Amino acid sequence: MLKQNHRAWVEVDLSAIQHNVRQLKAKLTAPTELMAIVKADAYGHGAIDVSQAAIEAGATWLGVATIPEGIQLRCAGITVPIVVLGATNGVDEIKAIAEYRLQPTISNSKQALIYHEVLSQTEERVPVHLKIDTGMSRLGVNWQEAIAFVQLVQHLPNLEIMSVYSHFATADDKDQTFMQLQTQRFQQVIASLKAEGICPPRIHICNTAAMLCDRQIHYDIVRTGLGIYGLYPAPHLKNLVDLQPALTVKARISQVKTITTGTSVSYGRSFIAPQDMTIATVAIGYADGIPRGLSNRIRVAVNGQKVAQIGTITMDQCAIDVTHVSNVNVGDVVTFLGGDSENTADYWANLLGTISWEILCGFKHRLPRINVMNAISIKSITNFI
Repeated sequence: MLKQNHRAWVEVDLSAIQHNVRQLKAKLTAPTELMAIVKADAYGHGAIDVSQAAIEAGATWLGVATIPEGIQLRCAGITVPIVVLGATNGVDEIKAIAEYRLQPTISNSKQALIYHEVLSQTEERVPVHLKIDTGMSRLGVNWQEAIAFVQLVQHLPNLEIMSVYSHFATADDKDQTFMQLQTQRFQQVIASLKAEGICPPRIHICNTAAMLCDRQIHYDIVRTGLGIYGLYPAPHLKNLVDLQPALTVKARISQVKTITTGTSVSYGRSFIAPQDMTIATVAIGYADGIPRGLSNRIRVAVNGQKVAQIGTITMDQCAIDVTHVSNVNVGDVVTFLGGDSENTADYWANLLGTISWEILCGFKHRLPRINVMNAISIKSITNFI
């Protein structure tokens, strides 16, 4: 590992992760458990360390999207149940599920039969979670067909039903009409199962937004993703729980120079100096996760002052206007994300017409993740490339 200062990096405040988990857990009524969703490398925060922090704070389940994500956590010594939320169908995938004690989502009868055929050859018995499509139209068996689906899986000796679940399409909307329709469909499925003498060990449907909207549907598990990273799924949910953003993106100045009136900055000459200026080149760009669409639209922090980013953001670098900042030098730290209302994933997402989830997941792994507690003491550096 290089011993020099990093050109750019992501800081993750693990104490904020733990705070958020505790705040969300406080909204639950026992015995509802909390599943921390740590897919996509914990939304760019670092899956292993975030998982460990979340478990210490009270999460009892983890959710991932892929088998390699689950294997990574198992190899790190994490022993809590890990649910693979994405589709898995291949023979090697099924064998890996069994070997690493992961718990797959089963979304249709054909998939269930494939699992049964593969596992019957190994005499393995795998706990599974059955996905019911109540309106998302993504993974899952149609809710009208759920009873026959669950009955089929129940009679496959190599599969053990751990839960029946669904997923909301509009839980973060103020208008809860469609969410209520999905809830009714899910409740109808559960009632019909019970009428057939089938009582799933667990049922769950809530993501972060839904758990904040309606305590009546917390059921046995809530699946919290964005909330544990300190962001709100929608503005109207901000007063319902105290969350702390956990991620900060920083980079160092690599050059300081003066330019004269009329000088253009970066590709395409999208910025022309209106006067003589002092500008700084910063060693971070769109290949690191700073969207090119934010060019000339954001303000960043350097030496305690807010300054404008100017010119087109390039693959590895961008420029900032430091004309009115005193004593700026090569190596000074610039904060791009984190610290105030103009440096948040929500703010960037609004500028780009996207969602904060995409912003968080966009920071590439050539940026080392530096884990801190209370943003003071550095604990470890992971994923350095």
